[in-house]
Amino acid sequence: MADTFIMLADWLVYGLLGLDRQTHFAGVAHFFVEDTAKIFFLLTTLMLLAGFIRSWISPEKVRHWLQGKPKGLAYFLAVTLGAITPFCSCSSIPLFISFLGSGIPFGVTMAFLITSPMVSEVGAVLFGEAIGWHFTLAYVGIGMATGMVGGALIDRMKLEKWVEPFVIRVNVPVDGAEGTKPAIRKRFDRAWNETRDILKRVWPYVLIGVGIGAVIHGYVPQEWIAGNLGADNLLAVPLAVIAAVPLYSNVTGVVPVAEVLVDKGLPVGTTLAFVMSTVAISLPELVILRKVLKLEMLALFVAWLVVAFIVTGYVFNALF
Repeated sequence: MADTFIMLADWLVYGLLGLDRQTHFAGVAHFFVEDTAKIFFLLTTLMLLAGFIRSWISPEKVRHWLQGKPKGLAYFLAVTLGAITPFCSCSSIPLFISFLGSGIPFGVTMAFLITSPMVSEVGAVLFGEAIGWHFTLAYVGIGMATGMVGGALIDRMKLEKWVEPFVIRVNVPVDGAEGTKPAIRKRFDRAWNETRDILKRVWPYVLIGVGIGAVIHGYVPQEWIAGNLGADNLLAVPLAVIAAVPLYSNVTGVVPVAEVLVDKGLPVGTTLAFVMSTVAISLPELVILRKVLKLEMLALFVAWLVVAFIVTGYVFNALF
């Protein structure tokens, strides 16, 4: 399938536009066309499939699964749910409020909230296609482990007081009869509407991410990245985390940037720290979280993720 997108880019850039293959600009244009077409195709297909599967999983069912479970199992279920919810905190906060309102422990709910922006099933497949499945498995595993450990620490510290009061006061309705189950066509229509809504939110970040990746691919020498941001630079990992904070992207937008950085020689750990920081602790993401978390909880949330990402970066640089 990858050959299809390469041929499309060849036809458009070298055939229709007539750009010289030997120029840097032609390389930038080819990368942009190929990756844009590939990401939007995969994004649409995977979100449609994921939305169709999620149509069988209602919030009421999720609350029922989490309530009364042993803590360890509840944490695992919460981060798994976080990994299959769409993309960002704006999608996760309504479920966060619903979970707390239904009496699910705060630590379990925070495990979900930590994991949800970082990991998604769509992002995992995009990473696998672009960078490799060993990197993707590490990304998913670390994201889920960060959520479980962070949630357990928060639960042990009894920090419910650092949630905005209106969240705790929300009354969640008791489950009632589910009524007539939607037909297959209705489920597909819902999945398509969800896919279309998410595409409307993420398409600018995909184009920006691919554009940045294309420029790095075409104009930034591999020697410069290896020399200045390689594993020998002990400050590269924390600098990557700090550099990600002003940015705003979801995992789909940062995939093409990560792909080029790895190809140019940036160590896997530094790339991983940059990717996770971009999608989990960017300033816009924190502004959204401030709606439900007090400043003390938000500061602890950021501190935990920064420490986790930096440690992850150093460990993976040492291993690979």
